[in-house]
Amino acid sequence: MTVKQISIFVENKEGRIKKAIDTLAKENINIRALSIADTTKYGILRLIVSDNEKAIEALENDGFIVKENEVILLSVPDEPNGLNSTLAVFDETGINLEYLYAFVSSKTDEAIVVMRLENMEKAIDALNENNIKILDTKDIKEL
Repeated sequence: MTVKQISIFVENKEGRIKKAIDTLAKENINIRALSIADTTKYGILRLIVSDNEKAIEALENDGFIVKENEVILLSVPDEPNGLNSTLAVFDETGINLEYLYAFVSSKTDEAIVVMRLENMEKAIDALNENNIKILDTKDIKEL
């Protein structure tokens, strides 16, 4: 099971990230998780939000380029080596991890990890076989 993430392409200029966040705030869209990767000229702001459709519409209307893609959200033990034990599943099955970012919630004792993998279906099968908890859209709303 996957979750939709939005990626916003932002110029690497003062105030651009704030403008994107302001756009979401004006629409009362809650950000559940975020990550930013940057280059000299551009950055990619990746977000898990409370309402993708509304977020995409608002951001595009405000001049941003937005892409939606699928990611996997996992609950991993919030302890030393908790993430590594999960990553081992991908090493054992030959699944390439494209990127990940993590966050914690006061409503759970576990860390939440957002992952994009080369073969999402194979990754989900491997996670299920190893009894690793995959979160869904409903879970996000409860965080």
